[in-house]
Amino acid sequence: MSGKGGNEDARVSRCAEIIPGADLGEFEGLLELRIPGAVEEVAPAVERVMAQVRNIGCAQDHGFEIEVALLEALGNAVEHGCGGDASKEVEVWVGCHDDCGLVVVIRDPGPGFDPALLPSPVEGENLFRTHGRGVWLINQLMDSVQYANGGTELRMHKRPKGDSGD
Repeated sequence: MSGKGGNEDARVSRCAEIIPGADLGEFEGLLELRIPGAVEEVAPAVERVMAQVRNIGCAQDHGFEIEVALLEALGNAVEHGCGGDASKEVEVWVGCHDDCGLVVVIRDPGPGFDPALLPSPVEGENLFRTHGRGVWLINQLMDSVQYANGGTELRMHKRPKGDSGD
């Protein structure tokens, strides 16, 4: 998308309004999943989402980033939100907006958390830890990341390639 004129500013503003609320009526290629809270369910769910992303052609040039962010987010939802309990479910919602790109919403039944309280995995002793990088990695790979409902809902957004964003 070229230039930042009035139309571009209006589009960016509109995307900023649409994405946090994830208004289902605004999106194409909707996919809604409920997956059991077991670690072995994560990879098949990611494969299904990625197949839909490729099928609708939404942010497909960012497939690697989206796939890794999904693996991390679903892994966290299963491990921390469901405690690995397959009787609990993680909800996944994926949609594509022509102007705004890909939006993924993941909800888990856990107690939630405050991402601001997580220590940085790239500072001090945390550099040597073998875990604790998922939220940081998701933030690096996606264009916007928001937590809602006390940290039990994650909204991730990836703009189409070539879109300089907001």
